[in-house]
Amino acid sequence: MLNERAQILLKTLIEHYIADGQPVGSRTLSKFSGLDLSSASIRNVLADLEDLGFIASPHTSAGRIPTTRGYRFFVDSLLTIKPLAQVEIRELKDQIPAHSPSIAVTAASQLLSQLTEFAGVVISPRRVPSLMQIEFLRLSERRILMILVTADGDVQNRIILTERDYTPAQLIEASNYLSQHCAGKSLDMLRTAVLGDLESLQTDIGQLMSAAIKAGGNPFDAGGESVVIAGETNLLRVDDFSSNVDRLRQLFSVFEEKTALLQLLDSGQRAEGIQLFIGQEAGIHPLDECSVVTAPYQVNGQIVGTLGVIGPTRMAYERVIPIVDITAKLLSSALSHQQG
Repeated sequence: MLNERAQILLKTLIEHYIADGQPVGSRTLSKFSGLDLSSASIRNVLADLEDLGFIASPHTSAGRIPTTRGYRFFVDSLLTIKPLAQVEIRELKDQIPAHSPSIAVTAASQLLSQLTEFAGVVISPRRVPSLMQIEFLRLSERRILMILVTADGDVQNRIILTERDYTPAQLIEASNYLSQHCAGKSLDMLRTAVLGDLESLQTDIGQLMSAAIKAGGNPFDAGGESVVIAGETNLLRVDDFSSNVDRLRQLFSVFEEKTALLQLLDSGQRAEGIQLFIGQEAGIHPLDECSVVTAPYQVNGQIVGTLGVIGPTRMAYERVIPIVDITAKLLSSALSHQQG
């Protein structure tokens, strides 16, 4: 979409705007971009970038500032990540204790806040109990009741609609097979472990068990997920926010109410790796001038929550992204160690 010189000028403009918060003019770009272009040529490129929606002109300045679309292109295509040094990682590892899940989650949110000087947020781990037994009961010709029993005694039922009828003996066979494989596993782990084998069986029983696992969803999602937030007051010191009391009031209402924030972080939990929501991409009006950087964390290979950082769109993404990434890995390690 953009030629090389347009990309270089956009990258230079965004980096300078992130650094000092002032609209960037053609003279600054001529000095720092490394391009041998006249000011007139630079202004022409800037006009094109503005027409494409990557930058905008504040009314009070001749310079330009990046838009949400400009930041998105910058992060996706132009950003140079600065990974943390191994000595930094070793120092951080000691700050997330492995003896208590609640303390580890709180420590992770505080660590994110301290390192970025923004707000650190963590969804507390959702409860994912292990299964002990799976049984099938014929209700009618093509309706089967699946009974799921966890190791701590919880029971939940699911109705499965099948393409054919099954005999009691076939249902017992399927129950025995899945119960044998489910011990100590969550439904997601069971799905990963046996679904490929079941589909390769190409038998009526295999089809029933595949349908059962696919229909299971997440039946024991206990809900009650909570968001742990640290460093909200850091945002009071961010120039982009401090002069707008109404914006701050709306932002803190999001932190206090938490439901919208929980939904946003939960969407990051369904993705792999770092997720970045810039401005309006978050879909939460008080966050229109914020960026949210999230990453899922795991217990023994299974995603159980999300953590992240909330700050201004004018943040040092090359620094914040690896901080979120390594904190997710360290929290995963601490929680998995507790389970081990």
